[in-house]
Amino acid sequence: MNETIEMVSEIARGAGRIQLDHFGRVRSVEYKGAIDLVTEVDRECEAFIVGELTRLFPDDDILAEEGAGRIEGRERRWIVDPLDGTVNYTHGFPFFCVSIALEVRGELVAGVIFDPNRNELFAAARGLGATLDGDPMSVSKAGALDRSLVATGFAYNVREETRFDNLDNFARFVKRAQAVRRPGSAAIDLAWLACGRIDGFWEFYLKPWDMAAGVCIIREAGGLVTSFDRSPYDLYGTEILASNDRIHDEMIEVLKLRDL
Repeated sequence: MNETIEMVSEIARGAGRIQLDHFGRVRSVEYKGAIDLVTEVDRECEAFIVGELTRLFPDDDILAEEGAGRIEGRERRWIVDPLDGTVNYTHGFPFFCVSIALEVRGELVAGVIFDPNRNELFAAARGLGATLDGDPMSVSKAGALDRSLVATGFAYNVREETRFDNLDNFARFVKRAQAVRRPGSAAIDLAWLACGRIDGFWEFYLKPWDMAAGVCIIREAGGLVTSFDRSPYDLYGTEILASNDRIHDEMIEVLKLRDL
């Protein structure tokens, strides 16, 4: 698996170079929804990643955000976000990344996230731990929510959604946590949780490619990922709660308040 991680890390770095080469010079922006964007850079990165994965792993499925992959029901599936943080990217806000994960028979077994702006590569393989630029990393030791930095985001349907728009949760966490951040790339949020820069994360309506690599990396870094009520996490579900494990129950209590 180490060799696989090395190969996929090089693919992620290659896609990151494409992002930096075009940064600040986006020519084409299309709208998939009211605030959901896709650019020529998303597509160029995805074509590069899918091409390399197909060359190296010709017998595997590929689930890619912009649809360039192939799904044929095989046991191994690569899950690709070629540019996580597209809105940030189009505005010149330097918080975006490449995310690639491997799912085998429904289980996440490897993940790589590359942040080209900080030249940081987060990687993990099941049972082998998590690394940042090759050095072992782990989640934080924060033991209380009021001493914790947490992060979240707002789904692309936030303008249409009412009950689950996350605004109520955001307000409650502002009152309970030490601070709340909303940087705009779920994959980086999860990677930063894994290395201890933030202590907890929650969000609605993310897609598998937003989460897969980050979930694998957090687990290998000693963190916990569940649904909001601590039931098993579902990569294809509608909610994610991740933490260093120490503040997980406190975060669940805050999320429960919506039902009161």
